Amino acid sequence: MPYIAVKCYPRDDETKRRLAERLSEVIIEELGCPAAAVTVSVEDVTPEAWEETVEKREIEPGLDHVLIRSGEKRY
Repeated sequence: MPYIAVKCYPRDDETKRRLAERLSEVIIEELGCPAAAVTVSVEDVTPEAWEETVEKREIEPGLDHVLIRSGEKRY
């Protein structure tokens, strides 16, 4: 715990590594958990597949847990 899954348009490996490192640092700082407890994945999703694979399957069914959607705060 915790597990952070990022889905985004395709990025190069170095960008994904930097993102994972920074997210991990924030999670460790904000939640006070050890680095060994943090898991971060970054998955490329093509723009053509975004609506079907991310919006419809993941975001919309879980809207009760979404804190920011498309840049808009929901809290």
